[in-house]
Order: sequence, then structure tokens, then C-alpha cells
Amino acid sequence: MSSSIGPNERPFADLPAALVDEVLERTEEVGQDLMSAFDKVREKRETWRRELDAAGLLRHESELDYVPIPTTCGIDGSYAIERLLSTDLVAAASVAVEGLTPPSETRHWPEPRHRVIVETEAHNADTGTIARAIMIGMELELAVEAPHGVVFLDGSLTTPIIYLNQALNKTRELQHMEIAAHLQEHVTGFLKAYETVLASHRSDRSWVAVPKYTTRREIGQLLNWSASHDDRGLLSSILSPGEFTAPQRLQPPDQEWHLNLGAVPPNDVTQAERLRARIVDLLDQIQVIYYRPCPWLPALRLEVGRAIAQTPARLATVVHAVKHQCGTSAVMEPYPLYMADRMVKHLARAIPTFRQVTSQRVAETYEGNIDDVFLGLHGYRTESGR
Repeated sequence: MSSSIGPNERPFADLPAALVDEVLERTEEVGQDLMSAFDKVREKRETWRRELDAAGLLRHESELDYVPIPTTCGIDGSYAIERLLSTDLVAAASVAVEGLTPPSETRHWPEPRHRVIVETEAHNADTGTIARAIMIGMELELAVEAPHGVVFLDGSLTTPIIYLNQALNKTRELQHMEIAAHLQEHVTGFLKAYETVLASHRSDRSWVAVPKYTTRREIGQLLNWSASHDDRGLLSSILSPGEFTAPQRLQPPDQEWHLNLGAVPPNDVTQAERLRARIVDLLDQIQVIYYRPCPWLPALRLEVGRAIAQTPARLATVVHAVKHQCGTSAVMEPYPLYMADRMVKHLARAIPTFRQVTSQRVAETYEGNIDDVFLGLHGYRTESGR
């Protein structure tokens, strides 16, 4: 009886045999390098723990105030571009997924808990830049609307200003694009939501960014640790379960934060300029915490506004929320973020299907040669991002 073998089960099937042999030989040397790095971290672990404690940066969750377990949700987004022969099919979406709820929770967040935009555009190399900015803006709007005590955001709190600035720099050159017009129309609302998240003034709401990857070294620089290791990698070995670091100010960028407002509609310029000044000021106040909630998890990097970090009860709420949403070793991040991530990853996979449905609907009513439809809507590749 024959059985089909998927590409994941034959990873070397299409590679030259000599290349595979060379890579396999190289893995032994790579393994030795990794083992040496692990040994160095293990040997210095206690020294680094003492330095962390002496600097007043080592804390334990048992020191925090007791607070009820808050309700939570996770926000994530993605965008995808299907490159067709005659045009591009562009989609951007953000979704919110509610976390594991406490037994006493009775509130209900009505549908829809998502944002989506789908457009057809002429071929352009900057389409992805605009779509990504719209994606991040929709994430921010969802985060502000969420009626939950703690809202988890995928990525850093600094990511929105980077994506929005890149897109706004291109928007004036792309006035003919529908998605560029959409960004111009909604950018002030995106900035308002961003300012709300960074300020975090509401005592019943806490917004927490959980980046999976970062090169920042707030603690490493403060304690003069080796620059060959980032903070998250080292603190995953140093922190014991239940421990976290005292909030530290975000490592400043090499250049000042910049947000080009040249593409903002004239009626919104005054408000947008006020929001920009406020956002830049709040970015300099972001606080960073590393928390290792469970033995099976690495240290999680948590970025919060200063209002949260400096309020003991709100900080306790955030820490308890993270711990409550990390209850299984199968999930390496807070549960609602994990589920939101799984959902948005399917957007790129679904775009070819949307194209096929569109092709069929056009073909049903097209009065010319039907070959024109299927040739013009032939897909070459799907580009995506998050």
C-alpha cells in the first residue's frame, strides 16, 4: 500500500546531494559553537543574578498586590498581496481574540472583532508598505475598542510609528491608489488610537506589547553585560519562574522618532500635529519588563506605558494576566496572542482562493472572450507580512 509523503517529511528532496552533505558536516561545528555559548551563560548565571539583584532589578510576583484575574484579549494583523498578470489583489486584516476568561466574567464583546480591507491595485513596489501601515492602524483601533482589562499587542509599542511613517512618506506619490486614499482618510484615527494606547490613562485598561524578537538591551547596557547576548536570551536563563525585572525605560533609538504628516488631509493637520508631538513624548516614556511566568517559558518582554508601570495595582494586573494566559507548555506566548497569530497567518493562504472566487464571478458575467479573464487574473505569487 503506497502512502503520500509531504514536502515537510522530505526537506532535502530538491537539493543537490553535495550541498546536503556539506550542510550536515557543518552542523557539527555549529553545534560545538552553540554548546560553548550555553556553557558560558551557565557559568555566569549566578554572577548575573547577583548583579541584577544588587541593582534592585530582580523582583518576584509574590511581592505584587493581590488583584482579581483580569479579562484579556490579543490583537494581531497581517496583509497579503496576490500578484496577478494585470493587477494586484491587496488585503489587510486585524483580528482580536479573547483570552481565557475568569469564572465570574459576564461581559460580552459583540461581533465583529476584526477589521479588513480588500482592494485591487495597479502594480506598485510600495503596495506592501501602505497595506502594512493600514494593518497596524486597524490593530490599534481594535485594541482601543476592546472592553478588556488587559489587551495584548503583537510586536513592540514602537512598531506603529515606524510603519506609519514609512507609508506616509510614500502616500503623496501614490494618490492614484485606493489603499493610499484609505490611509489618508483614517490616519488621524490611527494616531488617536496610538496615543490612547501609549498614554494608558484609563485605570481599567492596560495595553501590553509582547514582541517575539528584539535586539534592545536596556538591562544589558545598564549592567555592562556582554553585547553578544540580547536581554531576552540572557534573562530567560537568569530569571526563575515567577520572577520579573523592575520596569526600565525603553532603550532610545539612534535617531529621534519621526512621523511625516505631509499626506494628512488639510482639515486634520492641526489635530495630527498635536497627536504626533504627544506620541513622540510618550514613546520616550515606554517601560520594559521581562517576566518569566512558568518553567517551560522563556522570559517574555513586556512593553507598557509609564502610567501602568508606575501604578502597583496596574502592574500587578498585567503580571497576573500574563501568568493566567500562559498555562500550557504548548503555547509559548499569552494564549489570546497565540490564537490571533494563528488566525491572521491564514490570510495569505486564503488570498488565492479569494482570487479564484473572483475569477468565477467575473467569468459568469463577462461578455468578451473568457480566456481574457483567466489569463488576466492568473496569479504569480502571494506576498505577505505581519
